[in-house]
Amino acid sequence: MIGTGTIINTVTVLVGGTLGTALGARLPERIRTTVMHGLGLVVLAIGIQISLQTTEILIVLGSVILGGILGELLRIEDRINDLGRWIEQRGTRNSRKTQKARKEVKEAQINLNQPEKTSDVSTTRFSRAFLTASLVFCVGPMAILGSFQDGLEGNIDILAIKSALDFFAAMAFASTMGPGVIAAAFTVAFYQGVLTVGAGWVSGALTDPMIAEMTATGGVLMLAIALGLLELKRIRTGNLLPAIAIAPIIVAVVEWSSRVTSLW
Repeated sequence: MIGTGTIINTVTVLVGGTLGTALGARLPERIRTTVMHGLGLVVLAIGIQISLQTTEILIVLGSVILGGILGELLRIEDRINDLGRWIEQRGTRNSRKTQKARKEVKEAQINLNQPEKTSDVSTTRFSRAFLTASLVFCVGPMAILGSFQDGLEGNIDILAIKSALDFFAAMAFASTMGPGVIAAAFTVAFYQGVLTVGAGWVSGALTDPMIAEMTATGGVLMLAIALGLLELKRIRTGNLLPAIAIAPIIVAVVEWSSRVTSLW
């Protein structure tokens, strides 16, 4: 059945993220910090490997710059934080203990004539985990090619391998970053689902150079994620997301310009 690969991948992220979240609460802070840095190093290595697939670094450069400008204008990072806040609130809405704690804090603040404070720290942490995991799971040739193969042939071999890798990655990420990683399963389902369903059209529209530059641009975004995991630099990676969509457009323009020039 077409779409089986994406379903399996979504389930593995959900299960891995849930197990990692349960495990993380039992790990000392020093272990979680070391694991986080280890993940950062691995994501850094993967980002370098993927970004080197480019055959024209200027296309990647242009994609990142234009994507960053567009992302800042659209305030994508803020919208992702809002989405993360909404998901977190939905997930904790039925928790009586959470509601009781919030009520007690609110009453205490009122008694002290203090303004009500929101859980910006936890929300930021949740959103950051959601964004980081979503990019790691969705950026890369396996997600694109695996979805194409599933949609066109019903072959899930590539996505099956990716599912196994994502299971362990989700468990590791969730053990250090929290339940935001679980929400990334919905990103995987949407992204790979769209590619699978539209495989016929998308695979015909995207040439090999387009896929290569789009993947390489995604690798650069993974480098930005790695810097955050290593606590070296906090980059608004969400605002760079349009770069992935801009890369194939630039390739198409370059290819069209080359054909026009050759006719002259």
